[in-house]
Amino acid sequence: MPTTSKPKLYNPRHPERTLLYQTVAEHYESWLELASAGQFDGQGDHHSPKSYVRKAFEKYLECGIFAHGFARARCGDCGHDFLVAFSCKGRGVCPSCNARRMSETAAHLTDHVFPRLPVRQWVLSVPKRLRYFMQRDGAVLGMVLRIFLRVIAQTLQVNSPGAANADNAALHIGAVAFIHRFGSSLNEHVHFHVCAVDGVFEEVAGEGGAAAQAQARAQACAQACAPGVIFHPATGIDTEAVAKAQANLRRRILRAFVGRGLLEGFEAQEMLGYKHSGFSVDTSVCIAAQDRAGLERLLRYCARPPFAMERLHKAGSELVYRCAKQRSEPGSDRRDQRNANRGAKHGAQADELHLTPLELIARIAALVPPPRTHRHRYFGVLAPNSPLRPAVTALAQDAVVQPAQPAKPPPPAQVQAEPASTGAVAGAAAPEAGNPLLT
Repeated sequence: MPTTSKPKLYNPRHPERTLLYQTVAEHYESWLELASAGQFDGQGDHHSPKSYVRKAFEKYLECGIFAHGFARARCGDCGHDFLVAFSCKGRGVCPSCNARRMSETAAHLTDHVFPRLPVRQWVLSVPKRLRYFMQRDGAVLGMVLRIFLRVIAQTLQVNSPGAANADNAALHIGAVAFIHRFGSSLNEHVHFHVCAVDGVFEEVAGEGGAAAQAQARAQACAQACAPGVIFHPATGIDTEAVAKAQANLRRRILRAFVGRGLLEGFEAQEMLGYKHSGFSVDTSVCIAAQDRAGLERLLRYCARPPFAMERLHKAGSELVYRCAKQRSEPGSDRRDQRNANRGAKHGAQADELHLTPLELIARIAALVPPPRTHRHRYFGVLAPNSPLRPAVTALAQDAVVQPAQPAKPPPPAQVQAEPASTGAVAGAAAPEAGNPLLT
C-alpha cells in the first residue's frame, strides 16, 4: 500500500519571540522621545520623525499578534479550523512582510514578465555629494534614473550587431529598475539595480500571425493588433563598453545637476577631473536565457528589503548585525566612527555592526521608504502602457532560439504578437539538444 505524507499543519510565526520585535517593543518609545528632540542624526533636526515612520513601527508591533486581529480558516468537510493573525503589509520595518513581498515580486517577474532571453544586471552608484539630493528629492531621483536607462539603451543598441541597420526610433529595451535607498550596513545609500534584457527589440508593423489574431479576436483582446517584434541580442558588453558608459553617465548626470542649480559649473568640472569620481557601473552579472532559477535569485536580490533578521544577534548588552559584505565606508558619520571604535575595542570583524538598541531602531527608521513611491519601475517594452508589452511578456513561457551563423551576425528571429498561451521569441544562446522549443 503506498504511503501518503501527512499534511503540514499551520504553524504561527510568533513574532513576539524574535529579537527584533523584543527590541522595538522595549525601546521604541524611548527612541521616539529622543528622536523628537533631535538626538539622532538624520531623524529630526529637532522635529518629530515623519508620520509614516511612526506608523511603520506601530503597525509592525501589531503584525502577527492575535490580540490585534485574526481570521478563522475552517474546512467545510472535516470541520477542522485554525486562526491566522493579520499582517501589517508594511514596506519598511517588518521582516516577514518584506520577505513575502520580495518573493512575490521575483516570482511574478520571472513567470509573467521577463521572456526567456538573457538578462543582465546594471548597477549604478553615484558620489555621496549627489546622493543627498536623490535621497530627499524624488524628482532628482527620477532624473538620474532616466539618464541611466538612456545610457543603457544606447550601449545595448551599439553592441547589438543585428540592429546596426535598424531605425533607432524602432529600437526599444526591456528593463525593470529597482531603487535601493540602503546599503549593506544599514546605511543610507541611494543606488539603482536595473535588470535589462541583454539586447534590443525592434518594432516591425504588421507581423501578427493569422492564428494568433483569430484567437485574440475570440477573446476580445487588443493583443491581435500588437505589432511584431524582432529581438537583436547584444554582444561585446565588455570592460571597455562599460567604461564608456560610466564616463558618459558621469558627464550627463553632472550636467543635469548643474542645470537644476544643485551644483556650480566649476564644481562639476572638478568632479569630472577626479581620478576616483565616485561613479560606479557594474554589469558583471548576466543570466542565461534558460536559467529561470538564476533569474529568480537575481530578482530576489534586487527586491530584497534593507534588513535581514537572521543577521541580528545579541552580544551582552549590545546588538550585533552581520553585514552582507565588508563595510566600504567606515567613519562616514559619527555613528559609524563610534561603531568602529567600539568594534575595535571588542575585537569585532569588519563585516559586523555593534549597535545599541536605540541605534538599531534609528538606522531602520532612516531606511523606511516614503509612502506612495514605487520600489521598482518598468521601462521599454516592459512598461505597462507599451504596445509591445503583450507580445514580449507572453513569451515568458515559450522560446524559440535560432542558431548564430559564424560568417555574419546572427539573424534576428521573428517574435509575433500572440496571446499569453502561445508565443515565440529568439534568444542569444545556442540551441539545446532535446528541447522541442528550440530550433
